[in-house]
Order: sequence, then C-alpha cells, then structure tokens
Amino acid sequence: MIDPDLPMTAETPLVYIILGASGSGRREVLADLIDGGLAEGERAAVLLSANEAASEHDAKFANVTRWSWAEGAIGAVLPPGATHVFFVTDGRLNPVDQIEALQQWLKVVQAELGRVITVVNCQFAEKHPALITWYEACIHFSDVTLLNRREGVANKWMSEFQTRFKELCFPCLFEIVKNGRVKNPIIVLDPQARRMSHIFDIDEWTGIDLEGVEFGTEGDDEPEIEDDDKPAKSDGGKKKGHPNQSPVDDDDWLPEKEAYFEILPNGRRAKEIPDIAKYLG
Repeated sequence: MIDPDLPMTAETPLVYIILGASGSGRREVLADLIDGGLAEGERAAVLLSANEAASEHDAKFANVTRWSWAEGAIGAVLPPGATHVFFVTDGRLNPVDQIEALQQWLKVVQAELGRVITVVNCQFAEKHPALITWYEACIHFSDVTLLNRREGVANKWMSEFQTRFKELCFPCLFEIVKNGRVKNPIIVLDPQARRMSHIFDIDEWTGIDLEGVEFGTEGDDEPEIEDDDKPAKSDGGKKKGHPNQSPVDDDDWLPEKEAYFEILPNGRRAKEIPDIAKYLG
C-alpha cells in the first residue's frame, strides 16, 4: 500500500532496494557502492526508514531523506534530481511486507527498479540458524547478496550457506564484503535482473496486445505444400498466441503468482518467516 497524499516527481531514476536486518552494515556497504559504482554525472539519494537509528556512515551520503511505514503503507517521495535512489528497508520489519508495498510504490512514483540487494550479517545468521528462512525470503527477491560481517564465522558455514542457494538454483549473484567494501561495485549495481521472483516483471506483460501475433519454433517458416486430398490438420484445441496455449491455460505463460504474497483464509501468509525483531532484541 502507498500513501496517496504524497506527491510524485517528474524524475524517473533507478531505484535500488536494500534488504537486510538492522545492524548488518548496510549503510557502510551502500556508501562504498555509491562511491565506486556510479559514473560521473550520476547523482545518488538514499531513503532510510524513520525507525532506523542514525549511523556514522550517514554523513557520507549527500542526499538522505526518511521514509515512513504505517499500516502497511510506504510514505516516501523520490528525491528530486537523483538518478539513482537507494531505498533501505526497515531492518526490523517483515521484508516480504515491504517488498509487496514497494512493488506498488514503484508504480505510483513511476520509477524503474534497478536491483534488489540483500546484505547478510553472517555473524548474526550463523548465530541464529532459524533465520535461514528469513534470509531465503530476502534472497528470493534479490539480484545480489552481499556477505558482510564475516569475522569469526566458520568457513564451513559460509560454504553451506551459499551452497544452499546454488542447490535451489537461485540465479542471485553472491559477493563477499571485506572491510565494508565490495570487489566491483559496478557489477553489483548493473540493473540486469538475476532474482528468482518475477513480481517486478509482471508489468512488462501488461497492456501488450498479442492479437495476430504468431509464436513458433525454428523451422516454422518452411512453406507447407497444400494437398486437397489431405485431411485438415487439427490444432488440438490450441489457439493462436503462445505455444501450448489452450482454453484452459491462457495465462500459463505469464509470470507465476508470488508464493510469498499468498494469503490463507485465516488472513496469514502461506509462507511465513520468522519475526526478525525478536532476534535483534
């Protein structure tokens, strides 16, 4: 949900969503990404949750504003003049709730998603194994996962954490953070999608008129020799449009519904994740 009383700007910057638990060092890493990942003439702005405590790294940001969260609604405007906006989520709230609201917020402010980035506090994650499903939810929506705060973390845990997502065939890019810095900020900020979720891609299909469009495979351009004695070829009940499209699967080729957004009859989410605030204390 979005606060409808907030104004929009004429700018259409790239918006980067930064997920992670409070205390993960997101702002330190973000300062490095902005410093090393933006080209000359590009201007960054940072949106921080009103509930996030101030950080020494805030002074490194030239343009910082606060956003609010009330009853599932995001109260935020796009900072004028920015080419890249970094939306740092509230690290004590449910990331799925925030992602769902951000999907709608991007439409309202008419901005384009750059990437979703998760910053993992490896020390915190190793200490609380039950949070693996929380991080899995974040990484499900993410294009890049940055492994931060690795001091004292067992190599075995680091390996198993990354292997888990490789075995799940997550396309997300994993990068190591060392002393608050990533190896190549430009690669991290490359807006190419590498996320498992397709919720931010649904609008690409909205409003597309496929009437009269033929979908086929290689070799379909070969002319077919007509034979009056040959019985007419049956289309198997399929209609023009998309391969294997039939009266019962017209929407099968569209992006799948997001499982994390599914609500059960009792009002709870079908895929629940731990309450991160209980672990943060």
